[in-house]
Formats: sequence, C-alpha cells, structure tokens
Amino acid sequence: MPRRPRSFFERYTPDVARGLLGSRLVRVLRGARMSGVIVETEAYRGSRDPASHAFRGRTGRNEAMFGPAGHAYVYFTMGVHYCLNVTTEGEGTPGAVLIRAVQPEEGVGIMRKNRGVDDVLRLAAGPGNLTRALDIGRALNGEDLVRSDRIFIEAGARAGAIGVSSRVGVASGRSFKWRFFVKGNPFVSKGRPSLPSQNP
Repeated sequence: MPRRPRSFFERYTPDVARGLLGSRLVRVLRGARMSGVIVETEAYRGSRDPASHAFRGRTGRNEAMFGPAGHAYVYFTMGVHYCLNVTTEGEGTPGAVLIRAVQPEEGVGIMRKNRGVDDVLRLAAGPGNLTRALDIGRALNGEDLVRSDRIFIEAGARAGAIGVSSRVGVASGRSFKWRFFVKGNPFVSKGRPSLPSQNP
C-alpha cells in the first residue's frame, strides 16, 4: 500500500481524523514489521479547543503540534503511558490527531509479547495499549511519518460506517464531536465519550 502523502495531513484536523480510519499504522522495530488498521481517532486543534495541548500556546512539550504536518507527536500522560498523535494543518497552526485504537494485522505475536496480553481484541484498543503494543515512546516524538522507516501510515481501505462522538476523558471542550470510530468494530476502545455518541 502507498503511504499517506504530506498533503493528506495538511488539512483541517477533524477531516484528517475521519480520513485516517481504515489507514494502516506501521511500526518497524529491529527489522520486524508490526501494523494495524486505524479504527478510532480524536482531533485536537488550536487555541479555540480547550482540550488541546496547544490551547495555552507553544511550549517545549507541544512543539511538534506547531511544526509541519505528518509528524508524530508523542507525549507521556498521567505518569503511566505514551500517546501517539499525528500533526496536521499548516506549519504554525497547531493541530494533531490522537490514534486511539488499531485492529492488529502484522506482528501480532510481537504485540502480544510487548503487552503481556493474549486477547487480540485488547492488544491495541486505547491509546496507551496501542503505544505499548507497538513499542512507541518519546524517542519517536517529531518523527516524520511521511519519510520515516521506523513508523509511518499507509493508505489502507475504506473504513465503512463511521461513528462520531465527543472525545474520551476530557473535562473541557466536550461540545466538540471530534472522536471518530468504525461503527461495530470490536477493536475500538471501551473509553466512554464525555457526551453520548451520535451518528454523523
């Protein structure tokens, strides 16, 4: 499958979040390829989104959000796990899409070892589980997902029916219906939206 080009990411963040469903996230580690179809995402953008890391401006932590589109923004949260985001829009306009869940395809045995879990439905459902399964940490922050040999996104196939809801675990910005997921897919995380789900 061809990779998603830079132009795919240089768009309005919620459009990228929706468009990523059905794409394939690929991680190459020590010559082994792990991959999964993206089945759940969330959009975060700019100074008008109080749930975004960029809401209060540019910092060392969120620097990647202000850079060029198509790069990884990886951060450590709650002292527990890493989250993988993809930067969006034009340079200087902060936006990122959180990858919340993938449906594992290649390298499932490696993912099971990384997670210490056998149940394939639990391997990469939820942003922290996903980064543990694919061994994604701070060393990949800022990685160019268009050109990297370590982590990148392939085009994949059409996602089918798409559900829309508020984002999971946010206290502010709950009115933004910027969580997107493949309806009926068992690999979507069990995270509870801040407001009830709705159809697009």
